[in-house]
Amino acid sequence: MSQVVFITGASSGIGKSIGEFLLQKGFVVYGTSRNPENYTESKINLVALDVRNSDSIKNAITEVLQKAGKIDVLINNAGVGITGPLEEIPLEEIKNNFETNLFGPIEVMKTVLPSMRKQKSGLIINITSIAGYMGLPFRSVYSASKGALELITEAIRMEVKQFGISVTNVAPGDFATNIAAGRYHAPLVKNSAYENTYGKTLETMNQHVDSGSNPNEMAQAIYKIIKTSKPKIHYKVGAFMQKFSIILKRILPDNVYEKLLMNHYKL
Repeated sequence: MSQVVFITGASSGIGKSIGEFLLQKGFVVYGTSRNPENYTESKINLVALDVRNSDSIKNAITEVLQKAGKIDVLINNAGVGITGPLEEIPLEEIKNNFETNLFGPIEVMKTVLPSMRKQKSGLIINITSIAGYMGLPFRSVYSASKGALELITEAIRMEVKQFGISVTNVAPGDFATNIAAGRYHAPLVKNSAYENTYGKTLETMNQHVDSGSNPNEMAQAIYKIIKTSKPKIHYKVGAFMQKFSIILKRILPDNVYEKLLMNHYKL
């Protein structure tokens, strides 16, 4: 019987690429979107889900379990970007980011785990970010929410191993997707103390996304992880220098690494 894969945030970007690639490989794929009716030509079976709403999560997972009978692989991919000087980001936007990038994935895992325990098998892949390994200027909230999901993954992995369930996280770098369009941008405020530095950094970030890697690279990486018998705790996917930046943070003194980041963002 084909493995059943459940992907949150699969109507576009990385999630869509992963879903379509796994379909070609013979998996049964269910994806989610807040508005699946807007994607009538989707190759993936889309169900309605808003990761910020517990009832929506329960309804979506119940629907997939009723249709497919099981969920072998959960890919927590739904997420949202956010940029801005921390001082100028409204608190409600910070809360919304954590609801989407952290609390939502936690709730999805909690809802899927009982069925995986019952079948004594399962794989959970949490899509985090290389940004989650470091505090990036004007991306503080995004770095924090993705970094928190990294640590949650490390912890829950040990808790559920006894049930035959594997948990891992995949941290992508910059990929050429539409994430920038859906990202919350704190507006550039005229005469703000951050007007100049934030403006320059925003241009740099958008250039990185526009020139990012092909999302199919992520799809291939996810496929390899699913096919391996013992997934590692951490995977990084993306440009060499983005992955190498994590190594540099480990080996360089903090103030030297900070200076490298500030030079990179022209601060």
